[in-house]
Amino acid sequence: MTLISTISLTVFSNNDSVATNNTSEYVKPNKQELRKQLTPLQYSVTQSDDTEPPFKNEFWDDKRQGIYVDVVSGEALFSSTHKYKSGTGWPSFYQPLESANITEDTDYILIFPRTEVRSKNADSHLGHLFKDGPEPTGLRYCINSASLKFIPKDKLSAEGYSQYASLFKQ
Repeated sequence: MTLISTISLTVFSNNDSVATNNTSEYVKPNKQELRKQLTPLQYSVTQSDDTEPPFKNEFWDDKRQGIYVDVVSGEALFSSTHKYKSGTGWPSFYQPLESANITEDTDYILIFPRTEVRSKNADSHLGHLFKDGPEPTGLRYCINSASLKFIPKDKLSAEGYSQYASLFKQ
């Protein structure tokens, strides 16, 4: 299913369970709560394994410095320091920020097998992993913007991600 929509990420308050990055105690909200917290596109991508359109998503060409977290759970997933322009129209990374927050499973939805990437704690569909990326890994994590929330480098501490601030110090 192809979805065409303008992406607007939900802004979470400090009271929302998804705003925390303390994933060891994370409890995924039920479907009804998720439908309230997420936009229709975010829900369909993260919960129904859909894919947003290329080149018409929030982060495909974003060059800001910061980290990307799961829009559902707040799990730290990727860093702008590992992002590159793949030409595919989706945000691409050559490695995860926190590999412990990523799961990889083979799916056979298309003619050939491919590796689906999901968040560990929220089990959100993020995108797919391909072996055609740049060095140093040769990997391309092709990720849906709708599955991500961006935390700019100057807001890492305020959002509870201060442990990643050192990635952006010069």
